[in-house]
Amino acid sequence: MAINVETLDKLARRITLSLPAEVLQSEVDARLKKLARTVKADGFRPGKVPMNVVAQRYGYSVQYEVVNDKLGEAFAQAAQEANLRVAGQPSISEKEGGPVEGQLQFDATFEVYPDVTIGDLSTAEVERVTAEVDDAAIDRTIEILRKQRRTFAQRPAAEGAADGDRVTIDFEGKIDGVPFDGGKAEGFQFLVGEGQMLEAFEKAVRGMKTGDSKTFPLAFPEDYHGKDVAGKEADFLVTVKKVEAQNLPELNDEFIKGLGLADGSLEALRADIKRNLDREVKFRVAARNKAAVMEAILKLVDFDLPQSLVAAESDRLVQGAREDLKARGIKDADKAPIPAEMFKPQAERRVRLGLTVAELVKGNNLAAKPEQLQAHIQELAQSYEQPAQVVAWYMSDRQRMAEVEAVVIEGNVADFVMSKAKVTDKALSFEELMGQGQGQQAAA
Repeated sequence: MAINVETLDKLARRITLSLPAEVLQSEVDARLKKLARTVKADGFRPGKVPMNVVAQRYGYSVQYEVVNDKLGEAFAQAAQEANLRVAGQPSISEKEGGPVEGQLQFDATFEVYPDVTIGDLSTAEVERVTAEVDDAAIDRTIEILRKQRRTFAQRPAAEGAADGDRVTIDFEGKIDGVPFDGGKAEGFQFLVGEGQMLEAFEKAVRGMKTGDSKTFPLAFPEDYHGKDVAGKEADFLVTVKKVEAQNLPELNDEFIKGLGLADGSLEALRADIKRNLDREVKFRVAARNKAAVMEAILKLVDFDLPQSLVAAESDRLVQGAREDLKARGIKDADKAPIPAEMFKPQAERRVRLGLTVAELVKGNNLAAKPEQLQAHIQELAQSYEQPAQVVAWYMSDRQRMAEVEAVVIEGNVADFVMSKAKVTDKALSFEELMGQGQGQQAAA
């Protein structure tokens, strides 16, 4: 039977579904009879409730279920016969114009997937980065491990605060003589010279001794996270309550064994750190290069998007935002009024990218192979103490495996595109790749 598909818009379609009333009634009767075997009603034994009572009580809900089921089957069959790639769920309503004898008719309105045509990959421009773990990176990691295990001892009263010291202070800031929110604290601790405070604040505290007080001006940056004080100048009164010098543990066999290395040698520690950093560098380089490829291929496509998919993606982003607020301890985060419209540009980009990647995968045999999935999981597991347990954790959950598969597919797409595109190689330092030194946390 030929299916009449009506084009409503670029991707919007409509078809008419007809359900024979006789078939529907037969299915309703069959389900009611099955239901009657177990239904309970006052005054009747189970299984002995009269059919007219069963029909009166459950007839409407059963009929609703049957119509929905049959509509789903009819729509799936019609879409298959018409060779339609349906995007999202159809909207089904009773057809206008009155019923046809012996038939219930419905209009199914839906969207189809667009034809995705990708431009010439040889014209795509991709910057591919590389990075290596050098001795300096290993040295810095060792210092971080030492600082994580440092202790503090109070300095003599005559000694002022120096870089690396932990100071305990009371402070109060005022703008034009008026206190402001977040500008006052008592017993506040921070480490001097480690970027935890604005540079001007640290400079003022550096050299102060226990018991010292000082008033100094501080200009908040224009891009300061506290919008109420950004770009303004405040006067701060600071009183130092305590100055503590740091004591770093010695880099000896005892310290190294305490990190979990049976071989307490410095060579073993450096080798272990390099393995971990190499793994992290590999993941970060891959992620950065994949992002560059995705940006490049988006410039090679231009097609209409199914709005049903965009709406669904927007809803997922809204839900993700609520989950983030909940994780931060925001009260009633699940009820937060977050309009889906604000996520529409991001949702459109995700849908467009997803359809483009899917087209590349389908047209170039880039699906994830079992051995690739296994290799990726094994690599992820190596950074844990019990790799076998981590592998089993991934393998036991479909959602986690789907996430691994997505990463592997993206890698396949990135490699394929870079094999065709105009690639410019750029070597990054370890610090550039890891984002070290990019901005500091302001806290004052």
